[in-house]
Amino acid sequence: MQNKLQDYISPKAISQVLKLLEHDHLVVKIKNERKTRHGDYMRLPNGKHQITINSNLNEYRFLITLIHEIAHFEAYKTYGRFIKPHGVEWKKTFQHLMLPFLNPEIFPIDLLPLLAKHFKNPKASSDSDATLALALKQFDAPNNKTYIFEVPLGQTFKIYNGKIFKKGAQRTKRFECVEVKTGRMYLFNPNAEVEIIPAKAGIS
Repeated sequence: MQNKLQDYISPKAISQVLKLLEHDHLVVKIKNERKTRHGDYMRLPNGKHQITINSNLNEYRFLITLIHEIAHFEAYKTYGRFIKPHGVEWKKTFQHLMLPFLNPEIFPIDLLPLLAKHFKNPKASSDSDATLALALKQFDAPNNKTYIFEVPLGQTFKIYNGKIFKKGAQRTKRFECVEVKTGRMYLFNPNAEVEIIPAKAGIS
């Protein structure tokens, strides 16, 4: 397990992470990028528990995601199977497990205040916290992806499945975007990652 994880998270975090994973019925698998999630947790039919994490995450997002999923496992063990996936039991467990990692040996100084604020009431996804998500993005490998909230009004963009949209106005938290081909309107989370289509390649 250590050999598998040491390529993805800080060496300073390895020993603490391995202690959390010391369970005969818990398995961690590294997966290729999935567009709809960073990781997940599930109880398998054979009684074992499985955590999967995307391999393309930077070391800080990877660690947060891993502890997020371990918290699901620990909350299940402590409170049983009928709790809400991201309810108060999971939140308390996530906060407790994450606290030892919130130090400058593991996370950059600039991230720590944002993480401290986020973990006062952790959300189902760190992507729901626009400020933290943007800060974490700075540590990603260079790519051509942009968050929806960074896209100019009226700009066309492409999502992971190739569909093209034009950005519209913000409605409360999400943005109205029209699919160019069909004219149908969709609502996008502010932190959805998209690819901007340059003006010369855009569709009017």
